[in-house]
Amino acid sequence: MDKFHEECGIFGVYSTFKIDTFSLIQSGLFALQHRGQEACGFSVLRDGYILSHKSEGLVLDFFKKISNSDFYNGNAVIGHTRYSTEGGISKKNIQPFFGENSFGKSTISIVHNGNLINARNTRKKLESLGINFISEYSDSEVILRLIQKNLLESNNNLEESIKKTTLNIKGAYSVIVLMDNKIAAFRDPNGIRPLCYGILNEETYIFSSETCGIDSIGGTYIRDLFPGEIIIIDKKSSKFSMIKKINHLKKRICSFEYIYFSRPDSFIENLNVYKIREKSGEKLYEQHPVKADVVIGVPDSGIPAAIGYSKVSGIPFKPILIKNKYIGRSFILPQKKIREKMVNLKLNPILHEIQGKRIVIIDDSIVRGTTSRKLVNILRNAGAKEIHFRSASPPIIAPCHLGVNTPIKKDLFFNEKVDKDQVAKILDVDSLEFLSMKNLIDILGSKNHCFGCFNGDYPI
Repeated sequence: MDKFHEECGIFGVYSTFKIDTFSLIQSGLFALQHRGQEACGFSVLRDGYILSHKSEGLVLDFFKKISNSDFYNGNAVIGHTRYSTEGGISKKNIQPFFGENSFGKSTISIVHNGNLINARNTRKKLESLGINFISEYSDSEVILRLIQKNLLESNNNLEESIKKTTLNIKGAYSVIVLMDNKIAAFRDPNGIRPLCYGILNEETYIFSSETCGIDSIGGTYIRDLFPGEIIIIDKKSSKFSMIKKINHLKKRICSFEYIYFSRPDSFIENLNVYKIREKSGEKLYEQHPVKADVVIGVPDSGIPAAIGYSKVSGIPFKPILIKNKYIGRSFILPQKKIREKMVNLKLNPILHEIQGKRIVIIDDSIVRGTTSRKLVNILRNAGAKEIHFRSASPPIIAPCHLGVNTPIKKDLFFNEKVDKDQVAKILDVDSLEFLSMKNLIDILGSKNHCFGCFNGDYPI
């Protein structure tokens, strides 16, 4: 697919009493399905032990296959929905990862969103100490084994173990840990990947990659975890234990969360994702006005920007690109000739709304350019008089290694060998414009974000 892909979504619920953890994790993961469609899984804390279930497939298909749902009810649960980056799609790499005691009982489990840049070296060091790994390669399991090692050295002190673990890992990570009637959540010192928390009632707490997960189970959003923050909740106190790291913290959340990854109804770091996307469309028209008959957005993430563009330009917005909602990102096409027609299977235009019209088409971004070219071709064949392409983000010039599955630099549409005019000619459009970095920063309200895919400057 011609898009960046987030690695995963994570979700967790903890209560001081027994709750319907099976239904809660199903709802939470379904709300985060857009963050990963290859596999999912969960771990439930019941009577002091952890029970896990995980498999390939979409969330609802996965849960439909579980017949003994009551078996997975306890007082806490964590879950994960996955799009693979490091480690590939092997079943051995599906989360959660869990650790067992000498009696074969699971006593700790973790879910992780992000990517460690020092995971391979750290794994080699742990293996040299005799620590065994299950996955073929997963940076998430590296975090788990480090925590386990540090638990042994700290007399089972989870707080100290997490603190020590964070000193030995580098990269982007948002993590939820379940163990020994405790749940813990923590973020990397730059806060690159999102993680927030909320409450369902006075004694039930929720952690989620996005606020839409909290909303899905009727919870109330409290706030996002601070970069470098650790929150631990245990059954004895049923109160938050908040630990803030001492080192200087930088707030550098991924700007692409607002552009594409997150659901439009989510809040990320107190910013409404839908409003950010709509504002980007408004700014695009202010930057590059054009006379046209209709504005269209590429479903789904390009639509709010198209609405914003229409609002300030006065050019009517029409939803004339129809998306087949039954095709997911994981849809498998068996033959090359069929794969090449993927755009036609996924998006089709209403022909009479295009013929003879001057069209502004808005997408959230251009990555490889494959989909963009095919969309323009569809519009040309439908009789469009003019096509003006607008991207609601700056040109993507660099790949990301912090929890996002991206093409290598040479496969990006924009690299050192091409410029905007060349791209416009390749796309066969009458004009091509991108949201400026200045306007993206203005819309987000600060420079305290990771803009690495736009300028090659990453916080790590």
